[in-house]
Amino acid sequence: MDHCLWLQDGHDADNSKQSTADMTAFVSSILSALQTRFQTMSESIIVVLDEMGNRIDELEQSINDLRAEMGQEGSPSPSAPLKSKEEPKSGEDS
Repeated sequence: MDHCLWLQDGHDADNSKQSTADMTAFVSSILSALQTRFQTMSESIIVVLDEMGNRIDELEQSINDLRAEMGQEGSPSPSAPLKSKEEPKSGEDS
């Protein structure tokens, strides 16, 4: 009878070891999936930030080009004085 209990206890120990191994593999799998997902998200964020940086650079260049054109014209366009009068108003509103 003791022999049967010993076998049963040994069987339970094997199940416990297998359960621990299964849990370890499961957790490892989840961590790997999370790492892959975070890496993909990080790369996506970097791409979006690079695109935004490029757009800002293009916008700055466009603004500088417009400033250069306005300075070279000699006489301001009819809309230029209107804009310069509106800018202080918008500054006072904020």
